[in-house]
This record gives sequence, C-alpha cells and structure tokens, in this order.
Amino acid sequence: MLNIKVVGTGCKNCLKLEELCNEVVNENKLDATIEKIEDMELFGDLGIFVTPGLIVNEKVLSQGKIPTKSTLKHWLEKLI
Repeated sequence: MLNIKVVGTGCKNCLKLEELCNEVVNENKLDATIEKIEDMELFGDLGIFVTPGLIVNEKVLSQGKIPTKSTLKHWLEKLI
C-alpha cells in the first residue's frame, strides 16, 4: 500500500498535484491513501521547503513542481 502525502498550502498548484495523484491512483487501481498536509509548521519536518511537495512512503519525491502524469505513474508503480 502506498502512503501519499501532498504537501502545500492549498494553492492552485497544490490542488493540481492532489488531483493528479487521485487520477493516477484511480486510473491504475493502485492501493494507496492520499493525505493532504496543509499545516506549514510541518513542512520542514517532512523535508519540504518549496510547495507543492510530494511524499510517498515517507520519501520526498518532488517539491516546487508538478510531475507529469507519466512520471508520477512510474514513481508510484516503482514503489509498490
């Protein structure tokens, strides 16, 4: 099971990353939970210094950008 955390303040890019994660998980029938972290006090503790941030299974995969759909799918399938 994948534990996906989308880290951000709720800006347009953060919402887009969350939507992209949902799309990839649903389209590929991946066993995953998606959690949204909006508490800015936690960002640094999680290793995110630029939003949006993406953490999967406690590993920071990206920050400050939105990966392409195919890149995100590849990352998630690799971590299963």
